[in-house]
This record gives sequence, C-alpha cells and structure tokens, in this order.
Amino acid sequence: MELDAIDRKAIEALDGYLVRKDLVRTFSRQFPVPTYVVEFLLGRYCASAEESEIEEGLEIVQRQLQSKTVKPTDVELFKKRAKEEGNVKLIDIITARLDAKTDSFVASLPSLMLNDVRISSEFVDKHERMLTGGFYAEITLSYDGAIALERGGRPFGIEAIREIQLSKLDALEVLAAARKHFTTDEWKTLLLRSIGIDPDKLDERQKNAMLLRMVPFVERNYNMVELGPRGTGKSHLFQQISPYAHLISGGKATVAKMFVNNSNGQRGLVCQYDVVCFDEVSGVSFDQKDGVNILKGYMESGEFSRGKESIRADGSVVMVGNFDVDVEQQQRIGHLFGPLPPEMRDDTAFMDRIHAYLPGWDVPKISKDWLTDHFGLVSDFLSECWSKLRNQSRVSILQNRVYYGGALSGRDTNAVNKTVSGLLKLLYPSLSDEVSDADIEWAVRIALESRRRVKEQQKRIGAAEFRNTHFSYVMGEEGVEKFVSTPELQSGAGIGTDPLEPGQVWTISPGDGQENPGLYRIEVSEGPGSGVKILNKPVPQPFRESVSYAEQNLYARASSLVGDKEPRHHEYSVQLRAFDTARSGSKLGVATLVALSTSLLKKSLRGGLVIVGEINLGGSIEPVHKPVSIVEIAVEKQATAILMPVSCRRQLIDLSDEMATKVDVQFYSDARDALLKAMME
Repeated sequence: MELDAIDRKAIEALDGYLVRKDLVRTFSRQFPVPTYVVEFLLGRYCASAEESEIEEGLEIVQRQLQSKTVKPTDVELFKKRAKEEGNVKLIDIITARLDAKTDSFVASLPSLMLNDVRISSEFVDKHERMLTGGFYAEITLSYDGAIALERGGRPFGIEAIREIQLSKLDALEVLAAARKHFTTDEWKTLLLRSIGIDPDKLDERQKNAMLLRMVPFVERNYNMVELGPRGTGKSHLFQQISPYAHLISGGKATVAKMFVNNSNGQRGLVCQYDVVCFDEVSGVSFDQKDGVNILKGYMESGEFSRGKESIRADGSVVMVGNFDVDVEQQQRIGHLFGPLPPEMRDDTAFMDRIHAYLPGWDVPKISKDWLTDHFGLVSDFLSECWSKLRNQSRVSILQNRVYYGGALSGRDTNAVNKTVSGLLKLLYPSLSDEVSDADIEWAVRIALESRRRVKEQQKRIGAAEFRNTHFSYVMGEEGVEKFVSTPELQSGAGIGTDPLEPGQVWTISPGDGQENPGLYRIEVSEGPGSGVKILNKPVPQPFRESVSYAEQNLYARASSLVGDKEPRHHEYSVQLRAFDTARSGSKLGVATLVALSTSLLKKSLRGGLVIVGEINLGGSIEPVHKPVSIVEIAVEKQATAILMPVSCRRQLIDLSDEMATKVDVQFYSDARDALLKAMME
C-alpha cells in the first residue's frame, strides 16, 4: 500500500491514533471478536507507519488474539488451564445479573459457556453496562478448587476486568487539533476510511449516506430509519465499530431490557448506550402491548416512566431493515415504511418522531473492492470522540445564516436541526471552528431531504396535515429560496410537484405543421451585463423568435412585471430543454417572459405548473391552437396545473370529464396576470 497525501497528513497530526484498515480485516476474519476489539489491539501495538514496527506489532497482536480468544473447540482447554494455573486471561463479552437466591451477582462468559461466574459488587458498580447488554473486555478468570467441592459452589470467578478502551480524556481535543490540517473533503475521506470504506469508489450521494449513518453516534436522542437492499452494511457500523452502540437483532425486545426494570430499577439499553440499533426491524416486537407506545414517547421526549418517577436518557434509536423489492416497486405497492413491524408501519405519529430516513438504496452492496487499505482512525478512539461530541450542539451556527421555508412544522425544524448539527459535528469537532456557508448548505440539503422522505410517506398514507412537503431553505437574508426534493419521487420524463428554481418554467409548445406538440423546460440565469444569450447550439429559429418577443416585452413592461428592477442592466442566459421528439420550441413567448422575470425577481413558480402561450411584440397574447390536446399532454406528463390564455376557455368545453378532474386549468389575460398567477404565494 502506497501512502497518499491524506495518509501523510494523518500520520503527522494523529500519530498513535491510526491503524491500517487492511490489517484489521486480516484478524477480524480469523478471530470471533468485533472490529473495534481487533483495532484496540492494533492501535496499542501497530499505531505506526514504520513497516518494521508494524510487523513487530502484528506478531504481538497475533499472539494476544490466539491466546486470549476462545474458539468453540478450545472451550474445555481454557477451563483446564484455569484449573491448573489458578487463572486464565481471555477476551470475551461479559454480562452480569443479580442472583436473588444468594443475594449476589453472577457473570456470564458466552465463549466459555459459563453462566454462573462469581463477580464482586465493586466490578458491577464500576461497569454497569454488563447488566444491560454487556461489553468486550480483557478478563482474568480464576478457578478455586475448594469452592468447586461445595454444594452449589461456583469455582470460576472474575479476578480482573480491563475494558476494551484505548481512549484518553483529551481524545476530542486531539481530534479537533488534527482537523485543522485537513480540508473538508480530505476530512470526509479520513472519516470514511476510518469505518473501513474506500471513498474513492463512492459517488457524492453514496458518501453522504455513509456520513449520515454516523449522525446517531454524535447527536443525542436522534431517531433514524434506514431501509434498503440487503448486503449494504446497514448494521456493520452499529455492531463492529463502536463499543457505545448495541445491536438488537430481530425478535422480542423487552421493555425491562430496553428502558427500565420496574422490579429493581435497573436502567435499560437507552440509558447505557449512545446508540441502540434494531436490526432486521420487520421482525422486532415488544413483550408488552404498550412497548411501542413507550418507545414512541421516548423518541419524542427522551423520557420514560417507572411508576411515578420520570427517567431521562439520551440513547439514539436506529432502525434498519430490508426491502424485498426495489424502491420503485415498494412505492407502487405501498410506502417506504412498509418493512417496519405492523404496529409501526402505518402510524403517522410514530413516523413523525423519526428525524431522518436514510435512503439505503443509495448505498452500494459492500464487497472487497469497496474496502480501503489506507490509514484510518482507530475505531475506539473515534467512537470515544463521537461520544464526547454528544454533549455539544451546532444549531447556534445556523442563526441568521439559514432560514427554513414555511412547509416545515416545528417537529420538522427540530429534526432538520438535529441532522444538521450532527453532520457539522462530524466535519468540525471543535466548537471554535469557522464553518463555511458551503458546508452548512451541504448539511442542510441532506437534512431536509432525509426528513422530507418521512413526510412523503405520511402524505402517502393519507394524513391531510402532511400534504405540504415542499421543503425549502434560504441561505442568508438576501438569498434565493431553494427547494429540496427526494430523488426517488422524481420521474425522469414527468413534471414533479416541487417548485422549480427561479428562472425555470415548464411549458408545452403547440407545435406547427411539421412538428407535434411537446414538453419543454426553459431555464434562465441572470448575471451582470446586458442582453439575452441563448445557450442551445444551434438555436431553433422558432424559439429564437419567442425569446426575442419575450425580451422586448420585459423591457417595455418592466415596471408592471419586475417593479423597480432595471432589466436592461442584466445579462440573461437562456437554455431550452426538450423532453419529447419536438425540438423547435415554437410559440413559447409567455413562458420565456415568466422565466426572465422570475430570474430577476428571485421567485420560484408553483410546483407542477405548465405555462402555455405566445406573446407578440405589442404585448398581445396570441390564440392557442388545439388547447384540448395540450391539456391532455400536460396530464400525461403529470402536471397538476396548467396556465393558458383566456381565449382557450370556450374550446376547452370539449375536454373530457376525466381529464378535467386530473388537472387544474387556469386562465390569464395578459403577461402580468400570467406572472402573478404562476408565482408561489
């Protein structure tokens, strides 16, 4: 493996906290322990770029894992060694429970199939996590022959416990200082390499999905769902990378284990772990009828009750599962929460508590080719930093820099803010870091999309209060409103319901003698200068005429169209995009004029709207031929509204009842009327 620039920067800034990820894979396939356990040992003995030191460290790690991990065939061998030598050291997951008969705690070591190991109360008090789900540790196990001879005696006992934990108290300070040596893109690369992925093989959406998976680790009480195809590594991050995460595989989840045991007050998983992940969520159910309601209450407030006592916790809840069909088919047969258990899948109140829906179909199936051989942060160090970041927030950074659109409810805003805060904490571990507008906008777009995906499913179920899903934002007080869509809802050849950016208009040309009617999108951008430039090469002559009419009307009627703005002091770049076989772009003057005006006004048009009509040099609106055919095309292209000259009204008497119910036909009298009716209120 050849070191690249990011490796060299990392070695310089994070010496002692790095591990080569190809070394991890060598051991993780050989020994029955999670990745972070292997990395704990590699971080201790192989955190170097020197090949000789790495070789020496590998030998030590190999010996440690060979001598301390228990394979199924070696169980009795370890017990024999404990008996003969008095004690034996091993690496295992340790759990404990209270034995009420003897009023003492007993531990379980699954690799040795021991369920009644003596353990002192001091160990249990110090490591309470062993009472909920347990944790991996280096354990010294003793054997007392005298106790073995007693009736009901427990000869095996825990002599010493060393948690698998490399991190120091100043871990976050070390990470924050190192961040200053990297650009944002380099830092994203290092983060992705740290979880074993080669980012060079991923496109931008795939990288964003991988980074979004990390947010529950850095954000308190963060609720996320990821559903998608099998084999994309959905549960890997929560099972292998961090000792602060706990994975519940499909099956019964008990309220006592998850929240609180009412009989003894023992706190559950959401109190003990940073992240609790339900794997294969379609098969998960609770042992009590009100289990889902308790979970729902916890996801909303971070609290649950034990009798009259209210208990707070900050564990994030993640649900991952699989589609049995592709995402398009899933949308045809139901909605994207379909794989959830029956008591959750159609509950809009439950969905409303989910802060982000990660599109699992954007993540590639993980194979050897997608894994990195470069240096990454030791998982234990990284997870320690993530855990410390949970005590911070980045929401204040958004103050006066981002404004959300009116479609976001209070819950939506809270969900988006939590996602943005989490993403920015991943990119900027220090509170004092200066966060660029570009990085804020990157985080905002991901957050809005992943929350909008939740709203779209609520809307699909039919809840009226969720009908407005047009999420938007404005960067700064003078910024332009931008809308964020969910790509899986977009049809390649159809008109979406999302508002287009300022200067963009859907339109239909009535065609001419040689050409059929066709759908187009006109896109205009304005900048300093003067005049109108058409970017299409070659420029279709009919479209050139329509642009010329629109330009002259914009100048002549500037005050009624764009108010006090001076259109002659701007240059307009116009592009015509054809979506059918028609290419001439004839008779599109009104749509072009609306596009020029909205580019100057920085206003978006209503979503799903098509504008039809031609304007002449004198400002009159020309009649439209065959308006019924044009409305039928608009319906076929999934338009929800069409704006036509009022002269079409009589001819549309021939429009069938079926067509009339599928689209909202509206009329305009002149260019100003068309512009006002087209713009968003």
